[in-house]
Parts: sequence; C-alpha cells; structure tokens
Amino acid sequence: MAQSVWGYESDNGPERWHENYPMAKGEKQSPIEINSKDVRHDTSLSSWHASYDPGAAKTILNNGRTCRVVFDDTFDRSVLRGGPLTGAYRLRQLHLHWGSSDDHGSEHIIDGVKYAAELHMVHWNPKHGNFVGALKQPDGVAVVGIFLKVGKTPKPEMKRILEEIDNIKTKGKEAPFQHFDPSILFPKSRDYWTYHGSFTTPPCEECITWILLREPIEVSSDQMAKLRSLSKNGENEPVNPLVDNWRPPQPLKGRIVRASFK
Repeated sequence: MAQSVWGYESDNGPERWHENYPMAKGEKQSPIEINSKDVRHDTSLSSWHASYDPGAAKTILNNGRTCRVVFDDTFDRSVLRGGPLTGAYRLRQLHLHWGSSDDHGSEHIIDGVKYAAELHMVHWNPKHGNFVGALKQPDGVAVVGIFLKVGKTPKPEMKRILEEIDNIKTKGKEAPFQHFDPSILFPKSRDYWTYHGSFTTPPCEECITWILLREPIEVSSDQMAKLRSLSKNGENEPVNPLVDNWRPPQPLKGRIVRASFK
C-alpha cells in the first residue's frame, strides 16, 4: 500500500492504515462506540456556542474520499467556543461519512446504533499559529459530530449541500459554495458527549476534542441516495461510487466519555 493512496477498499482500507500511518494504532483513536452505561455525566461541562459568518463559506469539493465544504479560516470569522473547550476554535471545513445503505454509515456508534451518516465540522485552535501546527497539539482541533438519521421528512438543512452534488460528481471536482451558515445543521438540542480522540482518516493525529451531539438531524432516503451518487473515480475513469467511507470503531483504551446531560 503506497503512501497517499489510503482509502476504504480491502487492500488500502482502515485495517491497513497503520502500515503507513503508525498513529492509527495509537492510544486515543476515533471513532469509538459509546455505551451510555459507561458515560460519566459531568456537571462542569458548560454549553457550547458557535458564531458562524455565512460569508466565510468558500467551496465544495469531492476529493474522492468525501464531500467537503471549505471555509475561510484566516481570522476568527466562524468560531466555536464553550463546552469542553478553552478559547475559540476556527471553523475550517465540514465533511461527511456515509454508508452504502441507510442502515449504516456513521463512524461513531451509540449503544449499538449506527446512523446513516455522520457530519464532521472541523475547527482548530488559532493559538497554535496555523492548522498544521494545531495538528501536533492535544488541544489543537475540535470536531462537532452530527448524526444523520433517515426519516420521513427531508430536512431543508442539508439541501444546500446536496444541491451542489451534481457539480462535483467525480474526484477532483470543486464548485463555489457561497453564503452558507453551517449552524443550520445543528439539531435543536445542545446535549453532547465529549472525549479526546483522533482524526478518523490518516494520519489519524490524536489532537481532537470531540463534541458529539446526542440528537441526530433527519434526512430523507432520497437525500442519502443523492450523497451516494458521488463517485470516487476521476472524470474519465470507470464509475466507482463513493460509499462506505467510514472507519470502524477503535478501542477505548481506558478513556472516559463525558456527557453534558443526564
């Protein structure tokens, strides 16, 4: 398995990432399975707040592994603060992980439940100078994870992102994505679980404070199908649908998951 061609197939998938990225076998890897009975309710956990500037949204792209929306993070335009965090973290990008059918696709698993998809909003701590510097620090990155659950009513929140899918069908395609307020993606409830973990893609750096929202947002089966219409192949290559881009749960190795709710 050559460097940089990691993926989700049997020959380059999660089971083999550690061959090129030893951190993938580290002590604080993500995702994890959360079991309510092992979670510690922490009364000192405050609520989190996001103030996002819709003008910071820049582009949407298909990098062959996910669909990503990129934001301007040159200054504190869109920030996340509170909860388990100290200081303000800047929004850099959001992306999704999903399955090949509606019954799986999320990376984190809650009491045995898998959701159809999981949205990750990636923020970094500007006190470390830049994003690359933040990746080397245990408090460098904060990711808000939001579960997508298939229900009867398609939610308008995901609409903007899904409308652009046809413009980024194949790997390497990018389209302008302006005036988008990602806070519309938050569920009503602010309840969350938090733990220290890693990126769920190589090199799997262990620099993330996870804020996993308890309440999922609802999407329709058609909306999920739209996401699965993306391809991991380039424009003039045989069609290879982009599905099952999730990493299975990793060992907890003694970490404690805290909850902001009882």
